[in-house]
Amino acid sequence: MKKALCAALVLSMTLALAGCAGGGQADTATETETTENSVAEETAEGEAAEAEDSTAEEDAAAEEAAPAEVMTHEEYMAADVDTLVTVESYVQGKQSWWENQATVYAQSEDGAYFFYNMECSEEDYEKLTPGAKIRVTGYKTEWSGEIEIMDGTFEFVEDGDEYIAEPTDVTELLGTDELINHQNEFVSFTGLTVEAAGQDADGNDVAFLYNWDGSGTEGDDLYFNASYNGETYTFTIESYLCDSTTEVYADVKALEIGQTIDMQGFLYWYEGVNPHITMVTVTE
Repeated sequence: MKKALCAALVLSMTLALAGCAGGGQADTATETETTENSVAEETAEGEAAEAEDSTAEEDAAAEEAAPAEVMTHEEYMAADVDTLVTVESYVQGKQSWWENQATVYAQSEDGAYFFYNMECSEEDYEKLTPGAKIRVTGYKTEWSGEIEIMDGTFEFVEDGDEYIAEPTDVTELLGTDELINHQNEFVSFTGLTVEAAGQDADGNDVAFLYNWDGSGTEGDDLYFNASYNGETYTFTIESYLCDSTTEVYADVKALEIGQTIDMQGFLYWYEGVNPHITMVTVTE
């Protein structure tokens, strides 16, 4: 009886141990499978993330490499200030160059531009001759009423196309709100009367001043006044554009109060209309 009971007990313990061993193997297999699945998922997620990053980098590189869309003059004028813009136009006049920066007047058939401090080598500056077509990318800015593109870069557009603007007579627009629509264009004024610009040290009226307040000397900007229909306007010889060696600089210094004159120049803006004159002709 005891032997039978002992045998039964031995058999029960053997089965129990076998059951425990079997359960441990099952748990180990499950854990191994779970770990393998987790690693596979992490690997797939990592590969997907890398692929996504690579695609984003490729898209960014493609966008950077793609040329900017060229705006019409109307689109440019409608753009917000401080917007990055790209335009194409034709050189009409060069104001200055220093430290690899150029300031240029440009005009197309649909409107005009003023490119201020445009990145430019001295060699390329020599190539910016009237009629040359350029593509400029920079920031649209406003300074005291003057709309311009500042700190831009440019490239020549070699398509054989050239354009030299004929001056638009804006005499009748003086004093009107419409005049600003021709900002930076090459324009003309006809039949204006020279007025006193100020007084000299002896208190005599003079036809021009060195600088706006008479504080300058030979070689500085010249300021002079001319009237039309009873209203007087101020005009400037910008010395960077037309220095003291130019004919127009000498012509303005020779003006006399009461003379009738015709003029040509660029319709620059500073706290109101402030044309940069390039030619003056006395007609009476």
